[in-house]
Order: sequence, then structure tokens, then C-alpha cells
Amino acid sequence: MDYGVPMQTLVVDHPLVAHKLTTLRDERTDSPTFRRLADELVTLLAYEATRDVRVAEVTVQTPLADATGVRLASPKPLVVPILRAGLGMLDGMARLLPIAEVGFIGMIRDEGTLQAQTYATRLPDDLSGRQCYVLDPMLATGGTLAAAIRLLLDRGATDVTALCLLAAPEGLKYLETVFEGTNTPIRVVTAAVDSHLNEQGFIVPGLGDAGDRLYGVV
Repeated sequence: MDYGVPMQTLVVDHPLVAHKLTTLRDERTDSPTFRRLADELVTLLAYEATRDVRVAEVTVQTPLADATGVRLASPKPLVVPILRAGLGMLDGMARLLPIAEVGFIGMIRDEGTLQAQTYATRLPDDLSGRQCYVLDPMLATGGTLAAAIRLLLDRGATDVTALCLLAAPEGLKYLETVFEGTNTPIRVVTAAVDSHLNEQGFIVPGLGDAGDRLYGVV
């Protein structure tokens, strides 16, 4: 009997990751510095997140002889930032995976119910056979990320990895519950799992509202 594939969580334990995350947490860090460090941190997370990216064996000619190696396989991976804060992670991901295609999901969390609502999508209708990488800085309650992953699965995605700067235990537990028994591999790669959520649904100690710190309060 097939009981599905358990969701995997990877906390990237590296001094450079911890160093950059500490500065991101600091309330004195201004928006330009925050954007730069978030970009650098995403590239480090992406290195681990793409460890299972699909490749195909190829042979190339060096100046001396044939050499066997690999290239990224088709279909191309799809990178999906969740608007608006996920946009601040796109350049860091694209730097490591430049051949990937990019889609967008616009979601907003109702601050009263903490439920995610979709207001825009720009994705291929058919994602059959595609590996997808979702960019969402803060995995708090898990509602927004779960809705985005469900949308990708409904369109046929066969492998979904979420990159988050920070995660809360409640959000990870929610994803595990929602996707229990799902046969599609689902992974979360993050720089840290923090203590808990407060009554407003913010990660503690966290780093505040990622969107506001990236782009200012609008």
C-alpha cells in the first residue's frame, strides 16, 4: 500500500547562513542592506535546495579529450516567487539557476482570519513533469505556502521545493498535515526554524514583516 512521500525539512546549517540571517534580524538593518543580504542568503539556500535538480548525462569535447558530465534536464525547472515579498528572493535564485523559467503567484493573508487569498497567477496551465521552486520569505502559519503548493500540484507539478528565510514550527506542522499522503515530493529549505508564532501570526523572534523590510511600508 502506498502511504505517500513524507514532507522533508532542511535547515541549512552553515556559518555564512547564520551570519547573514543575524544581520537580517537586526531592526537597525536598512532596506538596501536587507535586500542585498536576503539576495545573498537565498543563493546559499538555493545551493542546497537544488541538490536534487534533475540532470541528463552529456559528453563534451575538452581541448584534450571527451569528458562526460551533466546538464540540467528538460523540462526546465520553474521558479515561483509569491508576491510581493517573494520577489526579493528571485534574483538570488536566478543567479544559481539562470535557465529556469519564472512564474508568479500573488497572494495576500487576511490579517483577521490569517487565511491566504489568491489575487493573481502567472503560471503554465500544464506543469506535468516539472520541478518547481517556490520562494516565500516567511513560513508562518503555512496557509499561503500550502495554497501555492496546492495550485502547483493541481497543475501537475511532480516535485516542489519551498525556499524560506525563516520558518515557524506551526507552519511546518500545518504543511505536513495538509500534504500527508501526497505522492509528490515536497521539501522546505530554510535558514532557521524559530520558536513560535505570536497572536498576530508573526514568527518570533523572526525578523519582522519581510515585505516591509524589503520594500518599505506601502
